[in-house]
Amino acid sequence: MITTRGQTIRLGNETWENKLIDCRNGRGITIVVEGAATIRNVGLKGLFRGGSFIFSITNTGGTVTFENVYLGDGANKSGESFVHGPGAVFYHRSANCRVEFKRMNVQGFPNNGFYCSNTAHGGSVHWEDCYGKNNGVSTFRCAGRNDSLKNCVAYNDGTDYSTSNGSWGNYSESHGRPLWVWSPGTTNVEDCHFDAGSYPSAVITHSGGSVTLNGGAVSGGTQGSVRQNGVGSNPDLSVPEGVPTSAEEAAGGEPYVEPWTDQYGVEYIYEVENTSDEPVDYYLQVSEGGFQRLDYEGAVVDEDLTWTGDDKAAGRVEPGDTHCWGLDEWLVDVTIEDAANADARVNESASSLEWYPRDGADGDEWKNLEALLGLEEETDEDEDEDEEKPPEFTYEVEANEDDVEYFLEAKEGADFRHDENSELIYVSEDGTRAAGLLEEGETHAFTGYNVDAPAMLDVTIRGDGAGYVNDEESALGWYPRPDASGDDWKDLDELLDLDDQPKFTYAVEANEDDVEYFLEAKEGADFRHDEDCERRYVSEDGTRAAGLLREGETHEFTGNNVDAPAMLDVTIRGDGAGYVDGEESALGWYPRPDASGDGWKDLDELLEEPDRENTILIDGVGARGETKYEFRVSGSIESTSKQGASIDGDTEINGDTASGYLKGWRDAFAFSGDLESVTVDGEASVSVNGEEIDPSEYGDEHDHVLTLVGDGSETDYEISVDGHIETIAWDASFRNASIEGDQTAVGSIESGYQRFRYSGSITELSFENGSPSVYADRERLDPDDY
Repeated sequence: MITTRGQTIRLGNETWENKLIDCRNGRGITIVVEGAATIRNVGLKGLFRGGSFIFSITNTGGTVTFENVYLGDGANKSGESFVHGPGAVFYHRSANCRVEFKRMNVQGFPNNGFYCSNTAHGGSVHWEDCYGKNNGVSTFRCAGRNDSLKNCVAYNDGTDYSTSNGSWGNYSESHGRPLWVWSPGTTNVEDCHFDAGSYPSAVITHSGGSVTLNGGAVSGGTQGSVRQNGVGSNPDLSVPEGVPTSAEEAAGGEPYVEPWTDQYGVEYIYEVENTSDEPVDYYLQVSEGGFQRLDYEGAVVDEDLTWTGDDKAAGRVEPGDTHCWGLDEWLVDVTIEDAANADARVNESASSLEWYPRDGADGDEWKNLEALLGLEEETDEDEDEDEEKPPEFTYEVEANEDDVEYFLEAKEGADFRHDENSELIYVSEDGTRAAGLLEEGETHAFTGYNVDAPAMLDVTIRGDGAGYVNDEESALGWYPRPDASGDDWKDLDELLDLDDQPKFTYAVEANEDDVEYFLEAKEGADFRHDEDCERRYVSEDGTRAAGLLREGETHEFTGNNVDAPAMLDVTIRGDGAGYVDGEESALGWYPRPDASGDGWKDLDELLEEPDRENTILIDGVGARGETKYEFRVSGSIESTSKQGASIDGDTEINGDTASGYLKGWRDAFAFSGDLESVTVDGEASVSVNGEEIDPSEYGDEHDHVLTLVGDGSETDYEISVDGHIETIAWDASFRNASIEGDQTAVGSIESGYQRFRYSGSITELSFENGSPSVYADRERLDPDDY
């Protein structure tokens, strides 16, 4: 048994199972999931009164799995001073991985059961056979385009978790959303049952998110962009089969062994099923180790149409067949040609093909199935290629600022090549020249044959950048060599000119009034049109176009046919037709697998500036002293003179955030979307649309305030958290500190105080000299403890 004492447990690429955690002493525990861990058969016993989330996920690769976990004895905020109190599971903004939750029971947490809306920034979450109720804010909260729920239950009732010794802020046990989907989520929900209880709605979307409910039942209604297919109104709120109902039951579960592990002794399986009537080729690579052909669940073992070598496997699946591979390490690359014609599964769950390639992948040069299977006839040219090649070398160019240009030249036979797929890289047909454009922090790497060593003849880098030969810094002053061809070819605009790419046109024609259309193409397509029309939209990056047509009208766009065919998605709403280069478009072919979904297809939003229908007023009339403020919204902001408000140079609007200070008068702003957070330092009141609000009820991304108080001696400091940290606009921290990677603040302090907002827990607190006082909210901290 693990007894809570405020400890932090960190999990890497490991299995953590059969753990009973006793929190009845009122202390907290934090389990940080830093790797592709499996958390299985874990139970938390007692009312949780800690000050943070129990599980915090920061992993950036592979799959995190939760199975048979019980967090159902409730929680309250007696151990925490911020608004919402502790939560159960938190997916950090820095995370980028697949998370699978299976057979979990989560109840009575003030600050979300599963707080996973940071999948908007990367990764995905998938719930199956999970149960939750009476969780403040929300039970299931997500935002990724690929997030999903299957056979899950969430609702609110009058269960008493003994919360009398700790307020939940503006939330109570009956005031949590069973399902809350944030933008850009296009969440898919199958056979789930939700009941709002006394909360206004059971399923709610936020700021452009959308959700599709297939089957199941909902009581209490929905709010926002919610599609329903065969959804009933009488939800079954019983615990799904296999979900633990006590901590002891969860922790006492038998260690689970997957059927493929039991049968073949492998950790993972990867299946490729051909669902079409044409053969499908595929290529796989693991981080280390090899592959094993399996006949799992009737898969076909065909050695003539499959290949393995070291850490790679490839094959050709015939129509109706399935290939299954066993492996013991994580995949770093998956390529399935004509992926729309196949179902790919890892451990019987859908494979996220868009995640590949990962770090460690070897690129695409080896992906020639005809050659791997020996189906190509060897030619004289092939025989020449079999001759021994000179040793290889690499040349890398790294940029320390934006818009760094570089030009490389090598001897004949060097055969420059690169793995990146970028329009900002050029390699000549004979492989002797390479060039490109870099932004700050980027690196372009080329591999070549070190013919007549050294092979390099010339290196030119325009801007603040550096070159590296085989990871050693290149002596740029040594170039050009006598045999270099000079500078005449070094015109990057000409080398990278997109005008050399083939073009295509896409036209949409309307057969009735009010036909809407939405087009999406690959990066680099650069949609453009000749006519000026208020009813037409093109995104800044040129990958999306949309518009509104009247009967008989046609809108036509020209684009670059990058990686042909360039089109990814076409949606026409109404009686209309599409034409590619004058030929009727096969609309049933769309969307393609790489399309981004329907979340952006709101013509009213695309064609018009959003209405700033809301007003926020910071009123300092009658307040003593100066008031400083900062707020953030989900839309846009502009100043207004409502109620005589005056905006002056003390106010700054930066996108979705406004800050300023006032004394004795008012500042007012009109904004669109929702009010996300408000911070006020002073006595001024805040009202939204005429109703006074409590600023502490807004903003749950940075729930703590860290305060440094100088002791008179100047010192440098570094502060790190496992969540996010930010300076406060009007505070001295804004002038004296900088934020590195969202999780670390560095700066200096001598006197006065500096404050930061942060989420999660503090992981590092260090000072070079002196000993400033440090407070987390109202609790004084000892830096020696970190």
